[in-house]
Amino acid sequence: MRELLGEGEFELVVPDGATLVDCWEALRARNRKIDALASATRIARNGRVAALLDERVAEGDEIALLPPVGGG
Repeated sequence: MRELLGEGEFELVVPDGATLVDCWEALRARNRKIDALASATRIARNGRVAALLDERVAEGDEIALLPPVGGG
């Protein structure tokens, strides 16, 4: 994700009432190549993996993208 989006951390501006889906769409606008990782990427809000992507975000929330992890 960091390579596709061009930086590891940045401020994402979304309208009031935005959800995690809206955040994902704002990220897609930066680079559509993240679509390839969409089904395997989890989204966390303020350190907690979100169960529902229609969860609303608030100013100051920290959103993290958790890409797939391999290993054994």
